[in-house]
Amino acid sequence: MNFFKNFLASILGTLTALGLFFTIILILISATASIIVSPSSVKSIKSNSVLDLNLNFPITDRNPSFDELEMIFDLDDEVLGLPEILSAINKAAENPDIKGIRLRSDFIPAGWSQTRSIRNALLKFKEQGKFIYSYADFLTQKGYYLASVADSIILNPVGVFEFKGLASEVLYYKDFQDQYGVKMEVVRHGKYKSAVEPYLENEMSAANRFQISSLISDIWETLRDEIAVERNLNVETLDFLINEHKISTPEDALIENLIDGIGYETDVKNLINIQLKKEEDEKVNFASISSVNQSIPNYNKEIKDRIAVVFAKGPILYGEGTKSIIAQGVFVNTLKELADDDWIKAIVLRIDSPGGSALTSELLWKTIEEVKKTKPVLVSIGNVAASGGYYIASGADQIFADPLSITGSIGVFASLPNLGGLTNNMGINAETVETHPDALGYSIFQPMSDTFKKQTKNSIESTYITFKKRVSEGRKLSETVVENIAQGRVWTGKQALEVGLIDSIGGLQDTVEAAARLVGVENYNIIEYPKFEQSLSSLLTSIQISMGLDNLFNIFLSNSKHRELIKLTEKNLAEYLQLALPFEIKIH
Repeated sequence: MNFFKNFLASILGTLTALGLFFTIILILISATASIIVSPSSVKSIKSNSVLDLNLNFPITDRNPSFDELEMIFDLDDEVLGLPEILSAINKAAENPDIKGIRLRSDFIPAGWSQTRSIRNALLKFKEQGKFIYSYADFLTQKGYYLASVADSIILNPVGVFEFKGLASEVLYYKDFQDQYGVKMEVVRHGKYKSAVEPYLENEMSAANRFQISSLISDIWETLRDEIAVERNLNVETLDFLINEHKISTPEDALIENLIDGIGYETDVKNLINIQLKKEEDEKVNFASISSVNQSIPNYNKEIKDRIAVVFAKGPILYGEGTKSIIAQGVFVNTLKELADDDWIKAIVLRIDSPGGSALTSELLWKTIEEVKKTKPVLVSIGNVAASGGYYIASGADQIFADPLSITGSIGVFASLPNLGGLTNNMGINAETVETHPDALGYSIFQPMSDTFKKQTKNSIESTYITFKKRVSEGRKLSETVVENIAQGRVWTGKQALEVGLIDSIGGLQDTVEAAARLVGVENYNIIEYPKFEQSLSSLLTSIQISMGLDNLFNIFLSNSKHRELIKLTEKNLAEYLQLALPFEIKIH
């Protein structure tokens, strides 16, 4: 009798579990279906509205993807896409019901190039006779650069105002390596190819100091000059204020005409009410970025012609590729599919990459060469397209960059971690048995052999020659000219135009418009690529892995020296031949 009771209980328990499982599945399906089926309705904008432009969220080159699964599991963090920001500003400029913009750009987590694109859109907005009022609790230098276009800037009485010029800091690890027995074996080409310099020296070389100084000075001149125009100040005054440390408080900024008032958000609302001829306590109709974009659909079904924008972001690695990694798998397939699509009239490749694998860069360059036989390929450089990033861009029909973009870095290096010193200190000794001399190749437990170093040097020289050839042919420059602007040196977009590395100054929008002109189309839809699919299983797996890794790193990285150790050893041994930025750029 007990047997049957237990048997029935087991069956009932199993059925209950299955029922619960299928209930959850049905809920997920229902939720997903509601998200998919329910289209975003076109929203009307009320009269006398103001665009609420809060840019204190992470800003990416590409609009965040509409991922139903991430929404269900509440994993879609608030991120703004640069295209949706620019689209909202442009639509607001054309909409007679929108009279102005309320701007928040306290710390704007975006690159300098992205920030300048937004700033240019705001300037065009003002050309329509509409107002921009800015409020901030504190203003970083980047936030102020953007806010400087506003008709009035209000800063909190106890807020912080940052105005100090630019600086770049580079850490050096030679003594660290000697102390811990961890080092990077380095082979490089190009006097400016200083990504590996911190592993070889304790202080900055004259060549590296020169190029960093040239880079940040050029960026600062652009920022300073454009701030001076909008604030009606001369550049000498701005440099004087910084050199003499005149700006410490909001009151200082107000006295020097860097801002227009000290107050609170309510004070900005009062200014808006005055502009709209409303009573002080009357409600203002604020329109969000999404509602403005939904007021006019971006996609017109009646228009068949399309411009494809392919977003290539992140380091360049060999493999399949993701939203944040450029690899030949998905990107080669995407470009080939676009080449065969008759509705796609031109391709714009938006590159934001410090470089990476030489092999993958060559594979992508070759694909672009093939695609160009079918339709034009233009490149828009985002915050950075350096080394491998520029290698990919070099053969494009036209290259656009912002003055604040970073590009160039035509050079090659190899860096491999070596733990021999560490293992020796731990009492670990590596012994080798070989059928032929140097059959082992490279080992992280032993010093780099002369033979391996020579072979690596030959590979670097060969890759560097190929790199220069690609640039020479693509940019129609002599090899002598290319050699003079190569050697790993980094350039701003403005400098790159002067030396012939790019064709025009402009952002993503300018590049798309140039592509349309090139193929002779006036009306077109813009389609974003690549398409990445996210399955439920892969999402759950990534969540599980992410949670595990977070816990692991939280434990392991509690020691700052451990963090530095990881930084030294995280290089990919399979892809040691690198086309990457000459140094980690941190402009403060």
